[in-house]
Amino acid sequence: MADQQEAHVTLASEPVSVPAARRFVARVLGEWGLAADTDFADSIRLIASELATNAVQHTFGQSPTFTVDLRLEREEHLYLGVTDSHPRWPRRLPAAVQQDNGRGLVIIRSLAKQCGGRLTVTPTADGGKTVWIVLPWSVPVQS
Repeated sequence: MADQQEAHVTLASEPVSVPAARRFVARVLGEWGLAADTDFADSIRLIASELATNAVQHTFGQSPTFTVDLRLEREEHLYLGVTDSHPRWPRRLPAAVQQDNGRGLVIIRSLAKQCGGRLTVTPTADGGKTVWIVLPWSVPVQS
């Protein structure tokens, strides 16, 4: 097996792209050997959904597309990143009792931590950012 496997897709920054991003992640991870009916797979799909939702909702139309990147390094670490061209980095919003949204980053961080991973944000060359989740990978990879 190669030291690294990669897959990516670029989608329109529209609400219909969120389930498309989730399906893409599920398909690729299945190809890499992750069974769809595991808690780990559920967590990754939810993280992908939340990251895609943030890319759609919080770029305020200033990022016409977003890209979902998956990278598996040495069968040890899974990187899931969502990139958009909006310059504002994600930030935790104060939780209000009646708040309907704004908890995505809290959910993402919590799920990543439960899976033994972490969240990072890196700038892109065009002034945007990539929100990365790095998770340990213990699934035997399919060739």
